[in-house]
Amino acid sequence: MATATEPRTSKPKRTLQTKLLIDGKFRDSVSGKTFETINPATEEVLAHVAEGDAADIDLAVKAARKAFDGGSWRKVDARDRGRLMNKLADLIEKNFDELAELETLDNGKPISESRNADLPLVIDCLRYYAGWADKIHGQTVPIRGNYFCYTKREPVGVAGQIIPWNFPMLMTAWKWGPALAAGCCVVLKPAEQTPLTALRMGELALEAGYPNGVVNIVPGFGETAGAALVAHPRVDKIAFTGEGRTAEIIMKNASDTLKRLTFELGGKSPNIVFADADLDAAVQGALVGIYLNQGQCCCAGSRLFVQEGVHDKFVERLASAVNGRKLGDPFDPATQQGPQVDKAQFDKIMSYIAKGREQGATCVAGGERHGDRGYFIKPTVFTNVRDDMAIARDEIFGPVLSVIKFKEIEEVIERANTTEYGLAAAVWTRDIGKAHAIADRVRAGTVWVNCYDVFDAAAPFGGFKRSGIGRELGEKGLDAYTETKTVTIAMD
Repeated sequence: MATATEPRTSKPKRTLQTKLLIDGKFRDSVSGKTFETINPATEEVLAHVAEGDAADIDLAVKAARKAFDGGSWRKVDARDRGRLMNKLADLIEKNFDELAELETLDNGKPISESRNADLPLVIDCLRYYAGWADKIHGQTVPIRGNYFCYTKREPVGVAGQIIPWNFPMLMTAWKWGPALAAGCCVVLKPAEQTPLTALRMGELALEAGYPNGVVNIVPGFGETAGAALVAHPRVDKIAFTGEGRTAEIIMKNASDTLKRLTFELGGKSPNIVFADADLDAAVQGALVGIYLNQGQCCCAGSRLFVQEGVHDKFVERLASAVNGRKLGDPFDPATQQGPQVDKAQFDKIMSYIAKGREQGATCVAGGERHGDRGYFIKPTVFTNVRDDMAIARDEIFGPVLSVIKFKEIEEVIERANTTEYGLAAAVWTRDIGKAHAIADRVRAGTVWVNCYDVFDAAAPFGGFKRSGIGRELGEKGLDAYTETKTVTIAMD
């Protein structure tokens, strides 16, 4: 059995920011409406947050437009944009413990993950793009004739950014980093489940010295605030991270204004273990691959392909490790798994566990709720999984692992690619030839070899097929926030 502790309520050390950030000021929504944000470990209300809608989005876009088109932001030198971003990173470091606890409180992830993964990656992302701010430049082009031709890269303009609830601070950094480095202004719509850390980051952005209107934050719901942001004619670009179905709606609704679009969407990532692998390392990699952040990761290694010669031995070790994971209070530093983010996500995951059993898979670990308070689900492992089962086909976005037996490399490559997704993959082997074959032929935006969930701000991230359009992070992440202008000068 997975060990467990009872969740406690952690009281914030400061008054929570719950208002909209528009044009450098925190304010109530135009409608005066608010919505509740819930502690997923206790099901208690944390705060009532201002609920933005189309009227608030319009104000935020106008503020961003003013700052971009004729405000002080246009006059800020590129190197000074980098300085501001480093100042924001400094302030996040200064408030490190508070932000980590706030992320755990609002999202439910273990405090060890907030402190050791999320916050360091947030700071690193901002510092990385701070270094890019004065290095976004064009080229001279030797065209025919007596002309001097050059290109320059300019900011795309006002960027609407819609982020999910699984990594609230990190997704904010992934969106703000390249946009602000390029010289764009942003209107951020955080997920309604987890708005608190984005709003706190907004406070720190003002403290860092960002001019009014450069950073705007409008919490609210997708159907109202999100839809208004997508449809607004003065927004130049939408960056969205979330579900594919929502991306389809965004793409249709953005077509009227021909907005630039980037999507980072879902996955059903294959994690492939060959018989020659270091099995102990592969077991630990499988645990990280599926149970990080309660399985609420777009790149989760939810399809674990294990070669038949070691399958039974591997499953035995895996089940033992899963049953030893500590589940419970996310503020306990020893906790390895906290609650799912909300009741809707909890119910969805439990429905897939039921489908797995109904369709003939064997549950060898977990498969149950933990406790009677909070949205806790025991880490779950299914074996005897067929490729056509719902648990092997659909993105569950929870702590549910499907173990699938395979024989040979050609077979596993074909089965790994039998999905509408293509976000990530991993392979565990001591044979470099096999590793290269998987990296070359599995259709995924990221392939890890003998590791899983290794992220760096310099490495591009994004997906093939229905897993997205465009890339985030790295130099490629700047492409979505810049336009290339060609200038040709007659020399006669």
